[in-house]
Amino acid sequence: MAKIIGEALPNIPWEEKPAGCKDVMWRYSANPIIRRDEQKNSNSIFNSAAVPFGDGYAGVFRCDDRARRMNLFAGFSKDGIHWEIEDEPLVFEGDGIPDEILKVQYRYDARVLKFDDRYFICWCNGYHGPTIGLGYTYDFKKFYQLENAFLPYNRNGVLFPRKINGKYVMLSRPSDTGHTAFGDIYLSESPDLVYWGRHRYVMGTSPFEESAWQCTKIGPGPAPIETDEGWLLFYHGVLTSCNGYVYSFGAALLDLDDPTKVLYRSRPYLISPQMDYECVGDVPNVTFPCAALTDAATGRIAIYYGCADTVTGLAFTKVDEVLDWLKKNSL
Repeated sequence: MAKIIGEALPNIPWEEKPAGCKDVMWRYSANPIIRRDEQKNSNSIFNSAAVPFGDGYAGVFRCDDRARRMNLFAGFSKDGIHWEIEDEPLVFEGDGIPDEILKVQYRYDARVLKFDDRYFICWCNGYHGPTIGLGYTYDFKKFYQLENAFLPYNRNGVLFPRKINGKYVMLSRPSDTGHTAFGDIYLSESPDLVYWGRHRYVMGTSPFEESAWQCTKIGPGPAPIETDEGWLLFYHGVLTSCNGYVYSFGAALLDLDDPTKVLYRSRPYLISPQMDYECVGDVPNVTFPCAALTDAATGRIAIYYGCADTVTGLAFTKVDEVLDWLKKNSL
């Protein structure tokens, strides 16, 4: 049986698979766990990230306000399901960077992960177009911003939770300034979290006739999960339908020592927009994963995902089940 390499999380949010469910991943029965108006001025709360913190959880949340400005907010929870999100956005202090980089144009779609003694945050940062913002915190009270990782245009920056071959490693999806009609996943390395290079292709879209849900563009989701068989990556894929874009998500397994090598990649999706809260909202037909909690003791995985660019949902799986499914259903 496959095992997660990491720490035990006995209080991981969890709900057993419903009786008769044949899917390898299942939704929380009380979804959405975060509704659009659970903050003082929010129009929508979605595409957000959570990590274990203290005796509960902390997170960085995308909250679009009623002027439709996109920004990031800290939030806290005892159980990972019921959240209190702050009403004022994050304020970053510059870690050796000029005020020009600190200036807020927009911030959205954060990923958060524990790395050694701090929590790193990656997000889509407005700097003459979308690029990858990078910062960190020790306590979710004071936040520090580093240099942007890349030039515009780029989205979906996702750090690995440890160095690989002595380097920091990040996945991203180069894009353009609009609602990008293309997108593949690339890997980049850095010795110091400032200078990024050795950019390498990881995987791209699939032919429509082989796996249509991921034929327009793809992008990385939560931080990769280390297992004894490889890095488990949940990623989103997009189909261009007669009703516009449809965002679903699936999984891939990357080599532990060289994550540009894709060992398996799902042909079917794990989750696609099917529930009302996934199909109806500011942007219909979107399921977009941004965070994954794991319990190494039981193999449980809980995934937070944005629904219709409006609310936040939660889904569950187990590492041995999802890897077995992945191997049997690989492109």
